[in-house]
Amino acid sequence: MSTVADTTIVVNGEPRPLPPGGRLLDLLAELGVDARAVAVERNGDVLKRAQLASVELAAGDRLEIVRFVQGG
Repeated sequence: MSTVADTTIVVNGEPRPLPPGGRLLDLLAELGVDARAVAVERNGDVLKRAQLASVELAAGDRLEIVRFVQGG
């Protein structure tokens, strides 16, 4: 029997369906986020920018995505 956790991830505290293909870069693109302008934490571990292209998401993953903004 499957549960919601079997098909979802949590992004910034909000449950989302696990995207087809399950790649982090695809998720960032779906969210309209430039991978060069964010920091990503996956399950408590901060990912290095060089890792973003190789990360495959799994059901139950918890992501925190922080966008860099300029201010003045």
